[in-house]
Amino acid sequence: MGSFHASAFSELRKKASRLPWEQFITPGENLHFKVTCHKSRLYHSDAVAERVLGAANDHFSQGTNRVCQSEKTKPGQLVLVRLDRDNCVISIDSSGDLLHRRGYRLAAAKAPLRENLAAGIIRTCGWDGSIPLVDPFCGSGTFPIEAGLIADHIPPGLVRSFQFTQWPIHQAETWLNMLQVARLGLIHSETPIKGFDRDKGAIEISRANAARAGLLERITFQKQPISNLDSNDPPGWIITNPPYGVRVSEGKDLRDLYARFGSIYRQRFSNWKLGVLSSDPVLITNLGLGAPSRIVHLVNGGIPVQLSIFEQSPQ
Repeated sequence: MGSFHASAFSELRKKASRLPWEQFITPGENLHFKVTCHKSRLYHSDAVAERVLGAANDHFSQGTNRVCQSEKTKPGQLVLVRLDRDNCVISIDSSGDLLHRRGYRLAAAKAPLRENLAAGIIRTCGWDGSIPLVDPFCGSGTFPIEAGLIADHIPPGLVRSFQFTQWPIHQAETWLNMLQVARLGLIHSETPIKGFDRDKGAIEISRANAARAGLLERITFQKQPISNLDSNDPPGWIITNPPYGVRVSEGKDLRDLYARFGSIYRQRFSNWKLGVLSSDPVLITNLGLGAPSRIVHLVNGGIPVQLSIFEQSPQ
């Protein structure tokens, strides 16, 4: 929204009041503040937030008695204030909820995978929606749902809301036209996408999430243990995030699970490609598939993990 020099609270409030607040908030709106201070004379973040809130109200002081508040327990517009060496930058959050949240996953199974990470993994494997995809440890359904979005050309933010739609400056007609153009690009792919899990609750969560994404009729979810996994489709990809001993099944020996999974893959999916996300390279060794064709190092919820990709037929 604007930047300026500020080495005193009076200077901060005066200059912040000159910013175009009326374009982004309305008088009386609840504001949330996120303040960072680095090597600046103004270093008390709560005091900085208090002055910027006062500046917003100073801006609206003419012609209204409605005063902006800052109540953390109520929804509101996020205002970001960054002070670095006495240079102040004030920004308005346009997204609302974090962008990796697509809006469909209101329910999650244990240790859920971030939606954008799942989409990136699918793309990294090289899956483009033209061949089948199976996730035998689907949890809350993130891999199959993200695959459905890719296959049907659905923009990931199509079903979520954005904070900028509440701004006075927001051009609603333009935004609705953009959404309509995006919807015109949707297709209905027939590529099989399937998610399995032995946990009935996980499958129920997956179906609820798929329904919110508009993909419930598009994706097959089924309660099924890994021992029953089989292929009735042309060769494709297995992309999955099995339990790996951190958060899920903490303290349990998962080597047998990985060994069984690897054996099933060799026996029943010999022409399929495989992508496995895990935090433990030893567990990947227990698959018994030899060295991966590719290894990609990632971070999932603060946990270092690796994506092991097997593109050659297992021996």
